[in-house]
Amino acid sequence: MIIIGLTGGIASGKSTVACMLEEKGAVIIDADRVAREVVLPGKPAWREIRDWLGPSILGPGGAIDRARLGKLVFSDAAAREKLNRIVHPRVMEIFVARTEEIRSCCPEAVVVYDVPLLIEAGMQRMVDLVVLVYAREEIQLSRLQRRDNLSAEEALARLRAQMPLEEKRAYADVIIDNSGSLEETCRQVEAFWEDLQLRSGRPS
Repeated sequence: MIIIGLTGGIASGKSTVACMLEEKGAVIIDADRVAREVVLPGKPAWREIRDWLGPSILGPGGAIDRARLGKLVFSDAAAREKLNRIVHPRVMEIFVARTEEIRSCCPEAVVVYDVPLLIEAGMQRMVDLVVLVYAREEIQLSRLQRRDNLSAEEALARLRAQMPLEEKRAYADVIIDNSGSLEETCRQVEAFWEDLQLRSGRPS
């Protein structure tokens, strides 16, 4: 089994690349999806967040209001760190468990850890290869404003809350530059996948 750590920055196009790899046959474990699972109503992380921030952080039906929580943590580094301490260990447990499930049933699988905070969480030590989806900062900001209907100031604050992509380059074994067209990104993913198959002795 090969484990790829796929990371990037906000609005860099990581999810797009993850979908392309899934179409190639990779098995995706999505950190954002797992993080939503661990904070479902009644779960231990949900209780910790509710006790920390109070019932006002809950939306209809008792689920955590993700938009309200996002506004809080993107503007407050201490709150962001506390949220990570609550959520990350539970996410890590699920990643390990699901990886072992895949290993037992599909030992030849290519598994992709789709993790925005792969480097920040130290998860690069758990993978065989780190793939960084890169985009220039001005492109990230433009995409983020359009996608989330944010002001320039709000978009910049969210970008500054993350490790810069330029710093993440030092950890990457492979860089997919998603600053251009979708077709250009697709060609890079295709080349990466073919190289991966060659290196592992598999048919492409």
